[in-house]
Amino acid sequence: MNAPWKPGAGGRDPFAAFICDETALDTLRPVVIEMGWQPEKCAKGGLRNAVQSLSVAASPNILMVDLSESGDPLNDINALAEVCEPGTVVIAIGQVNDVRLYRDLLASGIQDYLLKPLSASQLRDALTNAQAVFSAPKSNDPDAVKRHISTAVVGTRGGVGASTLATSLAWLFSADHKLPTALLDLDVHFGTGALALDLEPGRGLTDAIDNPSRIDGLFIERAMIRANDNLAILSAEAPINAPLMTDGSAFVQLEEEFRHAFEMTVIDLPRNMLINFPHLLADVNVVVLAAEMTLASARDTIRILSWLKTNAAHAHPIVVANKVQGGVAEISKADFEASIERKIDFLVPYDVKAAANAAKLGQTFADANRASKASQAIRQLADQVIGATDEDAGDEPAGGKKSLLGSFDFKSLLAKKDKSAAKAEA
Repeated sequence: MNAPWKPGAGGRDPFAAFICDETALDTLRPVVIEMGWQPEKCAKGGLRNAVQSLSVAASPNILMVDLSESGDPLNDINALAEVCEPGTVVIAIGQVNDVRLYRDLLASGIQDYLLKPLSASQLRDALTNAQAVFSAPKSNDPDAVKRHISTAVVGTRGGVGASTLATSLAWLFSADHKLPTALLDLDVHFGTGALALDLEPGRGLTDAIDNPSRIDGLFIERAMIRANDNLAILSAEAPINAPLMTDGSAFVQLEEEFRHAFEMTVIDLPRNMLINFPHLLADVNVVVLAAEMTLASARDTIRILSWLKTNAAHAHPIVVANKVQGGVAEISKADFEASIERKIDFLVPYDVKAAANAAKLGQTFADANRASKASQAIRQLADQVIGATDEDAGDEPAGGKKSLLGSFDFKSLLAKKDKSAAKAEA
């Protein structure tokens, strides 16, 4: 509806309202006249009348709907979204004074929610703000040249915190850098992208997988869940008895639409997706590899870096050692770097209290724990991702091609562990 990344269509009525009671209409009409609009566009009837009317007529630039007679406002707003054209700024009014409802309505895409009884000054301010939102320059002006950075976050092992990094990066891009950002959580059955932000995932991603031909700009606007003014999320909690039946075309189409609608895309990409859908990285600019300081993670970091060199050489890899605990790592930083033949770009300390705090607050790790050392490291990572497309995607080992595990000396690493154990016993 009022998604800021959608341009408004020309030739539409500037305003329309569907109001349940005469008292509210009597308050609204003088303000509408003052705004220079036609009072005849203030119709009697609530949200259901709005849906019926807009199903056969073009949406106005600004739409006001009354939810007073609605038994399920959120579902009814979704029904309204089905008939509203992109760019319509929606103001809802009602008589239920509930903060949770207010937040959920804003997250669904409306511009504002006004409580009855209405006042002229309240209506005037709301309509003036809506007009400013509609008239503001749109970020996807086709005549404007803008860059787009697509970042895939891949965990080398399960539980290394890739989803924590993905949600934090998306939040930092949108909240700190004020960049229109899309977060795509491709763990269709067990993804935590929406959960980390205390949001319901909706059916947008599963609908896209089932009907790739439906994916367009309007679908993106309706299917994505808004987390803040600049961040929209597409995720799912598909039934675990429903296998993922797709050739990956839906994911590629989603990425294409994101490039037109946003400036940043963050993809929480399960590592098995690299095997099943390698074409997902065809237009990805940056790949953040989340690793842990273990032998298994070092082995898989080598394997994925090699895979990227062959299948996505255009992408800039960034290696992040996450959940780092000083003195208790399975292998040292020096041994890890020697094994993967490159430096670790970022070390994110392990902070279990900060993680628990984020979960309790329903916020991303970086948002809930801004002063923590781990969040500072993630913030630096976000800065590098934004600047990564200006750098050469080098950092490749010198010399000729080597065996995948040729430099990964398990025996020497294990020998070092044995020596450490012997010293401890002594």
